[in-house]
Amino acid sequence: MRSSRRGRSTPLERALGIRFKNRDIREAALTHRSYAFERSADQTNERLEFLGDAVLGLVVTDLAYARFPDMPEGELAKLRAATVNMLTLADIARELDLGSAILLGKGEEGSGGRDKTSILADAMEAVLGAVYIDRGLDAARDLIEQLFWPRMEAYVRGEGDRDHKTALQELAAQDVGQVPQYRVEQRGPDHAKEFTATVFIAGDRYGRGGGRSKKEAEQRAAREAYQRLVAEAPAEEAGEA
Repeated sequence: MRSSRRGRSTPLERALGIRFKNRDIREAALTHRSYAFERSADQTNERLEFLGDAVLGLVVTDLAYARFPDMPEGELAKLRAATVNMLTLADIARELDLGSAILLGKGEEGSGGRDKTSILADAMEAVLGAVYIDRGLDAARDLIEQLFWPRMEAYVRGEGDRDHKTALQELAAQDVGQVPQYRVEQRGPDHAKEFTATVFIAGDRYGRGGGRSKKEAEQRAAREAYQRLVAEAPAEEAGEA
């Protein structure tokens, strides 16, 4: 790949606080397969996404291990899972307005792909992979810490997004003695599917949620069900949750 000529930084680079040395690696990170397919191009962001996922996992694991020395292995694993999941990645991508920079095919563009959780999460990982290739591990680590550490701290304080399905399963087993059951419906064409999940506990409907993926819909349904289950708990149990 050729190095880019010096020029004005892009809005994404300004949001990241990073200037790419190589314009081609930056463009590769932003190229969705739908865009490449329409242009019969070989380059997509999928390889960089694969790399970025590994870099993100390493840095988050290292941060968790170093900064929470008394946290047991099981809790470290939950913290990492809550930090690197698709919903968190997509939320950060939205904060950076990454969607406006992604190169999409016309079909994805027309179906709202710029705000699709899966596309945003994949592109966020690809950008992290591109930063690692272009600027090295130290720069990638600094960026990941800047973007993800506040969420890690919030999780440990009991704030922010958590793995709602796991939390609901633990609470339902404790309070009801039942495992939550999910029913998922989908609609729409393959390139623009929408999922709706409903969660039942002991045969009763407790929550409902929608999303662009089955996982996203189930997490939103679980969050609603968890909040209802907590609200229904006796006062002393709710205080302990």
